[in-house]
Amino acid sequence: MSPVFHFGFLTALALLSITVSPVACWRPWRPQANATATPTDLLYGGSKKFEGSSEFVHLRYHMGPVLTSNITVHTIWYGTWQKSQKKIIREFINSISAPAASKGRPSVSGWWRTVQQYTDQTGANISHTVRLGEEKNDRFYSHGKSLTRLSIQSVIKSAVTARSKPLPINPKSGLYLLLTSADVYVQDFCGQVCGFHYFTFPSIVGYTLPYAWVGNSAKLCPGVCAYPFAVPEYIPGLKPLKSPNGDIGVDGMISVIGHEIAELATNPLVNAWYAGQDPSAPVEIADLCEGIYGTGGGGSYTGQMLEDRDGATYNMNGIRRRYLVQWVWNHLVNYCTGPNALDQ
Repeated sequence: MSPVFHFGFLTALALLSITVSPVACWRPWRPQANATATPTDLLYGGSKKFEGSSEFVHLRYHMGPVLTSNITVHTIWYGTWQKSQKKIIREFINSISAPAASKGRPSVSGWWRTVQQYTDQTGANISHTVRLGEEKNDRFYSHGKSLTRLSIQSVIKSAVTARSKPLPINPKSGLYLLLTSADVYVQDFCGQVCGFHYFTFPSIVGYTLPYAWVGNSAKLCPGVCAYPFAVPEYIPGLKPLKSPNGDIGVDGMISVIGHEIAELATNPLVNAWYAGQDPSAPVEIADLCEGIYGTGGGGSYTGQMLEDRDGATYNMNGIRRRYLVQWVWNHLVNYCTGPNALDQ
């Protein structure tokens, strides 16, 4: 996700549900940012929508670094987390590099193969290997229950400079994933953003480290950030779909986490792969496919998804679980692709 993820209103949409796989449904739509830009808007930019259209997309490589070395995801659990919630997220991250044969198709690792197709200026591809690294728990809300974008960097600083078991400093192949629990509010959460990525400022953290933040929306705005497992209150008659792991907030986070990891790998310092003329407001490989989870997706339609025997909706298999993860842009064919495409 480019640093800002906008949300908006659903226009006269109805849920299309069927009793056998695949499953198709609608998603809420989102307006562009307010025309009056603030300094934060200019820094983090706006997510422009092209939704699977190749005619207007000009994704280019801007010669910056991408993550070609084995990628390690260092996780900061901020706030109160259940063991079961952590397990769902850990298994998703571990599924990115797992052999497809070990979990069945369509697979999370099949989704990652699209990301791997991106290269740096030497022709080296994004790493096949994504592994879970060190973890840090901040269960006492060291920076409070309301965070700004800059205080997020202070949380990361606390994690990498802690006296006891600090997270390792790994700017070349490390990703720092800050996950906030359902009782934590982050600047612009729900109204404009469910997650974003950027890099830390040496003046705050002491290092330039690619990082992402993703929030659990279960209490604050599940109809916005956990859609389609929850629906907006202002849309009567729209029924939510069943989540694959029985936790609406965390199942909603999974797609945002995948979105951010894909964009951190291809644009870690916001100077590699993106579309648009303004590097302060890049449109990245997952932005181009927001809301697309299957064949036929585009506009405000998710595309064809799958339904489990118990009625849960998903589109790819992990090692031991199933997940719903949005597709990403394939620059070789110039449209959004995913492992559950019907034409594969």
